[in-house]
Amino acid sequence: MMKKRVLLLSEGFGAGHTRAAYALSSSLRKLSPSVQTKVLELGSFLNPKVAPLIITAYKKTVLSQPRLVGMMYRHQYKKSLNRFTTLALHRIFYTHTKNIVNQLRPDIVVCTHPIPSAVISRLKRLGSNIPLCTVITDYDAHGTWISPEVDRYLVSTQEVKSKMLEQGVAASKIEVTGIPVHPNFWEHPVKEEIREKFGLKNMPTVMVMGGGWGIMNDEVINNYLTRWRDEIQIVFCLGNNEKVLRKLEQDPSYNHPNIRLIGFTPEVDKLMEVSDLLVTKPGGMTCTEGLAKGIPMLFHHPLPGQEEENCQYFTAQGLGEPISSLEVITKWMNKLIHEYDSIQQRREEQLKSIDRYRPMQSAQSIIDMLESNKVPS
Repeated sequence: MMKKRVLLLSEGFGAGHTRAAYALSSSLRKLSPSVQTKVLELGSFLNPKVAPLIITAYKKTVLSQPRLVGMMYRHQYKKSLNRFTTLALHRIFYTHTKNIVNQLRPDIVVCTHPIPSAVISRLKRLGSNIPLCTVITDYDAHGTWISPEVDRYLVSTQEVKSKMLEQGVAASKIEVTGIPVHPNFWEHPVKEEIREKFGLKNMPTVMVMGGGWGIMNDEVINNYLTRWRDEIQIVFCLGNNEKVLRKLEQDPSYNHPNIRLIGFTPEVDKLMEVSDLLVTKPGGMTCTEGLAKGIPMLFHHPLPGQEEENCQYFTAQGLGEPISSLEVITKWMNKLIHEYDSIQQRREEQLKSIDRYRPMQSAQSIIDMLESNKVPS
């Protein structure tokens, strides 16, 4: 029997979009042996010299001018990428997109970033009849995700669906599935084995993350956390930011038996499993991974736009709290020291209700599209 081919397209603007694509790839293959997947960061694949330069420029803009990024996000909130923009993107970066689609012959294209979704939408306007599924990887519905040619949207919450309905998307095209995370995040391996592997102790543990770019370089918060290093174990996950990793390694404050400094690791799920509190940027993927692990979260300086929306959603659900002041950190450090049992109990209760998040629903929806041999009207 011929395997069904699923092409998953992302971009490297932040690590979360591509993590979502790989999470879907793993879940699809886990659900059905008759599915074959391929994940591509489209711009980097087609233009490996230029794309990294643009991604670096974007990263610098996000870090140096977050207010400008927020203004642009709000200004374009209900606007799709216009046809001129998609034409420019197509000609500058994706001249060979059609050739790739023709060569790989996917039965469906799934996009976890709005740019490849816009490009495939344009190919459909030009005559391609390939089914297109777009997975929105935040807890908001920005207009750049939306295009008439998308056959199905997979979204995080009912609130996001409502926002899309307000923007004119047909209800039949939207399915609330939750954001896909790797199946490993829904599993619970033996904690002692994880601690032994990473050289960690069995004691209250805080995990600090800055996303795939490792951009959480707030010396005030990082240094403040180290005040509790004698009573609380702190794991700093710095992603690909080797500059900050080297800097902290040379700082005497971080040279302590209860402090671990870790660069990029594919085993974030295991570190979350043995941690009791997550301090993180509120990216959609990281928050959803924390949700899967039932770990309480503190949110560090959300970027204007989707991170603010993510932060508001998880705070409203009682799953996290923004770091509005250093007193918030003090409160949680004292909880870990003096109320550790109640924090563990709350986490166990959260994990018992985890089934309502339907961790495989995104992948199942894609399989349903493949098996029906048709897409929603």
